[in-house]
Amino acid sequence: MKAFKIAFICTLAIGLLVVVALAAGDPAKGKILFNDPKLGNGTAGVSCNSCHPNGKGLDKAGDRTDLAQFVNSCIVNALKGKAIDSKSAAMADLIAYLKSLKAR
Repeated sequence: MKAFKIAFICTLAIGLLVVVALAAGDPAKGKILFNDPKLGNGTAGVSCNSCHPNGKGLDKAGDRTDLAQFVNSCIVNALKGKAIDSKSAAMADLIAYLKSLKAR
């Protein structure tokens, strides 16, 4: 019974770590989205990278408390796309990429 409890607790802990890791977003995937002119079904033919080459000028963006709203503003206005869900994996990936720019 004790071994079962230990195994159960370990399984829960590993599961929690996986969930937290996935929620944090993937900067590599975010970079791909950052360079995608079709992000948010954009129709302007530009990507985030068009205005911010290699993230230029966004090194402090990761400090914003309204980062998802900030990203969606660019998608709607510059890319001429539709805002993406602020709780989506795509948004988590974009935010992870933007936050990684600060580390450079």
